[in-house]
Amino acid sequence: MESLYGSYRALPASVSIPLSLGLIVVIAIIHNVIGQLVFPDPNRPPVVFHLFPFIGSSVQYGIDPYKFFFDCQAKHGDCFTFILLGKPTTVFLGQKGNDFILNGKHADLNAEEVYGKLTTPVFGKEVVYDCSNERLMDQKRLLKLGLTTDSLRAYVPKFVKEVEDYVKTSPRFKGESGETNITDVMAEVTIYTASGSLLGNEVRSMFDSTFAVLYRHLDDGFQPINFVMPWLPLPQNRRRDHARKVMEGLYSDIIRKRRQEGNQNDETDMIWTLMDSKYKDGTALPDTHVARLLIAILMGGQHNTAASGAWILLNLANKPHLVEEMYQEQLEVLGSPPAPLTWENVQKLTLNGQVIKETLRLHSPIHSILRQVKSPMRVPNTDWLVPPTHTLLASPGLLGRSEAFFPNPMEWNPHRWDKMEPLENAVEDSRKVDYGFGMMPKAVSSPYLPFGAGRHRCVGEHYAYAQLSAIIATFVRLLQLEQIDPKASIPATDYSASFSHDVDKIIR
Repeated sequence: MESLYGSYRALPASVSIPLSLGLIVVIAIIHNVIGQLVFPDPNRPPVVFHLFPFIGSSVQYGIDPYKFFFDCQAKHGDCFTFILLGKPTTVFLGQKGNDFILNGKHADLNAEEVYGKLTTPVFGKEVVYDCSNERLMDQKRLLKLGLTTDSLRAYVPKFVKEVEDYVKTSPRFKGESGETNITDVMAEVTIYTASGSLLGNEVRSMFDSTFAVLYRHLDDGFQPINFVMPWLPLPQNRRRDHARKVMEGLYSDIIRKRRQEGNQNDETDMIWTLMDSKYKDGTALPDTHVARLLIAILMGGQHNTAASGAWILLNLANKPHLVEEMYQEQLEVLGSPPAPLTWENVQKLTLNGQVIKETLRLHSPIHSILRQVKSPMRVPNTDWLVPPTHTLLASPGLLGRSEAFFPNPMEWNPHRWDKMEPLENAVEDSRKVDYGFGMMPKAVSSPYLPFGAGRHRCVGEHYAYAQLSAIIATFVRLLQLEQIDPKASIPATDYSASFSHDVDKIIR
């Protein structure tokens, strides 16, 4: 290229484009770093230092959320902001943080905008987080009608029979001893117990074939990337969408058939409960809403229970003396041979309950609870203001790992609950409140909140305890559990998955 000032040679596009992009990235990083170090905003919580503007602290948080929280707490205190995939996320830890976020007014904080992207493709439109908060609270009220004490009383014998039949018929338990994968066992057992109790014989019979594959494809839709981009044409998302459509159709067929034939055997499962229910405005639930809520309740009755049950069996396999203690407890409380497990007598098994409680403390199903800020919120006792551009994050499970409430917190020790002071004594407010679906504990400052708190507290909490109690007690009756390698340590949680996919095994 000739000019009055000399000759120049243009760089080829293959060089100039990457060079330009590289310069843009470098400038963005420099601008980001200077903004954090030189111009911090005194009216905002401190920001966790990060090099890359969009990525922020996403990697550290994703690898181990609890370690990330504790490290940031040591440096910044209970309240700080980090960047999560481009989104400013303000964390408020501890009892005050739980109260600030989980008891926040709906006008100030919104859960639907955070979780709707993830749940709507799985559950369907107009249910759960794809509807107004008022309608969601009404749907939770209707679901709770199928989770009464009378319902749980009827469910426990079904839980027991499913476990007994599974051990008798599953190829995993052939012979006097053997090896098996804990996570696979609990995934299968919990889906059988949940479907058989909540949704009746039609659905349970399909889980040996049709529903099992569909359910797995739906479950695969709960990938972290779908919090941000649920519409990506990924193979698992295509399978998710197909599975939801087919499963909704199968439920609709069952509902249609039941409406035609009537409830001839006077059954009381969740399908009948929802079919006969009305919203508070007097309108009956459309069959489409019933079908989609059935998808949601089944996943709620299986997903976290499977993970918690796997952790229970894994920890027990590493402490076989506890399995013997639990068996002896059954003989002492229920007689020899032990009386059948029922809703009433399973609650008398103190150690059985403590094993569950200790596992939920250390391996809480939820490490982060997110809310979209809708109006500026001032952090108590500070000059900091959290703007609507931020997401708020609470981590109730962090208190369960706190030395202040649980000495030697990372040790799995069910006997720590033997003489432990009631947690209510550590709670500032132990009253109950009705958010629209029945009285719920208001004590969000409790150090033990495995099922969340506030208006979005899990409606199936009592069902989960009953399900886990019956499953674990029945396994203790039927099996001797121990780790293949007695010297093997408990693996770290894989936070990148829905629940840990470790392949640790037990022998019986």
